[in-house]
Amino acid sequence: MESNYRPVVLVDGRRTPFLRASTDYHDLGNYDLARLALLGLRQTLNLNLTDIDYVIMGNVISNGINPNVARDGMLGAGYLPATPAFTVSQACISANRAFTSGADLIRTGQADMVVAGGVDSMSDVPIMFKKPMRKRLMAAQRAKGPGDYLKLLKGMSLSDLGPQVPAIAEFSTGLSMGQDTDRLVARFGVGRVDQDEFALRSHQLAGKAWEDGLFDDEVLTVQIPPKFAPISQDNGIRPDSTMEQLAKLKPAFVRPHGTITAANASYLTDGAAAVVAMSEEKAKALGMSTEVRLLEYTYSGTNPDGDLLMGPAHASAKLLQRTGLTLSDIDVFEFHEAFAGQVLANLNALDTAAFCKADLGLSKKIGRVPVGKLNIHGGSVSIGHPFGATGARLLTTARNRLIREDGRYALIAACAAGGLGSAIILERSK
Repeated sequence: MESNYRPVVLVDGRRTPFLRASTDYHDLGNYDLARLALLGLRQTLNLNLTDIDYVIMGNVISNGINPNVARDGMLGAGYLPATPAFTVSQACISANRAFTSGADLIRTGQADMVVAGGVDSMSDVPIMFKKPMRKRLMAAQRAKGPGDYLKLLKGMSLSDLGPQVPAIAEFSTGLSMGQDTDRLVARFGVGRVDQDEFALRSHQLAGKAWEDGLFDDEVLTVQIPPKFAPISQDNGIRPDSTMEQLAKLKPAFVRPHGTITAANASYLTDGAAAVVAMSEEKAKALGMSTEVRLLEYTYSGTNPDGDLLMGPAHASAKLLQRTGLTLSDIDVFEFHEAFAGQVLANLNALDTAAFCKADLGLSKKIGRVPVGKLNIHGGSVSIGHPFGATGARLLTTARNRLIREDGRYALIAACAAGGLGSAIILERSK
């Protein structure tokens, strides 16, 4: 595929261990996790801070204290104040967007080196007052005496004092992602057993990857005050699970006949991840890896009412058409596992002529993604899913797999709230 852009290489990436919410990171927030990832990245890769032109981080659940967590995190990690930084938010593909935004700066000559990634802490979710109470609190700042304060209490009910907890639901439909996935799997013929088998596979493969040392160069060892005990592994992986155990779990969203459970869905996770992207010329000058480069990327949008999590199918098809590649050309597939059923539904869709014709406008189906090439070291169902960070994890793993497996192309795809999708193709030089 010919391009007038400067070549962009994905040098490497690092992430913190991904931990279940309210476990060892429970006292940390977005800033702390972003700082740990950015600090570990620059230290392990021995980055020269004067070479970094931008820092870009994705974030979904902002705590309000660090709205530009990229800037605060990089300063806390010792990056130079002269380096600009900004934070992006595009739901679960925020880190994907951070990386491609950085790549565009490099491709167009506005930067030579960008650190990009993402962070989310589900242990530090902001809890707000309801709107009537918020209005009164804002008005209280203008109060000048006891009489003004008493006026603010007029008409207030006890219910106004209750907290407003952020809901993990689609704004336009009011449905949770789990409810929507239950609709999706029914549409594409994905049963409960299929989902449980895929989830078990994810846990077993992730466990094996840790045993084989395949995450040793991807995952940082971090130390959390006040005890500073080292944390070096993800804590949500359950490789010893069995199909019998998974079968006993009740539906989590649509009762009693739903098929989405706590075991075949990704869980609330804390973590951060970051990658280094450079112009090929800059990487060569610094003696950094130029083996894997960005070929192309795209984003997609679908109707959130019914197609909420179909982004991987739409974006992947769009990108394959643009690049002229087929599924048989792809050696490495890394798809975000929001739910086991969501992944399987997207795979079925790409292999269904009717969907490809009606929804993608194609004359024939895309085909079947080979499961033996898909998420072979586990995925979000087992490793975890800090919303803003997952894209950087996918990119790092895909890059490393291409090198280890002597592959040529890697396809990274993910869904996101709002009916959004992302697809990125990496190419390894041969």
